[in-house]
Formats: sequence, structure tokens, C-alpha cells
Amino acid sequence: MATIKFTYALQRFFPGIKDTPAKGNTLAEILHAAEERYPGIQSYLLDDQGRLRQHVNIFIDGHLIKDRNDLSDPFTDNSEIYIMQALSGG
Repeated sequence: MATIKFTYALQRFFPGIKDTPAKGNTLAEILHAAEERYPGIQSYLLDDQGRLRQHVNIFIDGHLIKDRNDLSDPFTDNSEIYIMQALSGG
């Protein structure tokens, strides 16, 4: 089963968050399952249309996902899915 890994920045908003088995066949399903475990995280990561928010990035096995709208990037049972808050500012 693939694993979701969360960055330290997300731990500030969701105490107790840790590496989690990725339950689902798509990124959208995985994020829905993460919502059940960590209530509120899906709205923190996705906008009202279910698209990845501008300042959030997801990497699958070290590669930035390409589909930020439908979250259709493929992954395998051995994949590591990193979810992180992008830094911005000046």
C-alpha cells in the first residue's frame, strides 16, 4: 500500500498527523480517506472545486504531480506520496 507523508508545516495545523497508509486508488480518494482520519485536512489542501490549492504541492515518488485539477496522477502500491505546504512570500 502506498504511504502518505506529511511535512512538519502541516503538523502545526493538524497535531498528531503522521505517515499514513494511502487508502484509495486515486489521489482524490486518498485525500478523502485522509479527511476521515484528520478532519479538516481536505479543505486545507483542496479548494471548493476539489482542485489542489495554489500553495500546496504533492509529490509522488519525488515527482511533482501534473494534474492539480482532477488529481489523476498515477502511483503504485509502493509509492511515497508527499504532501507539503509550499512556501511563498518575500
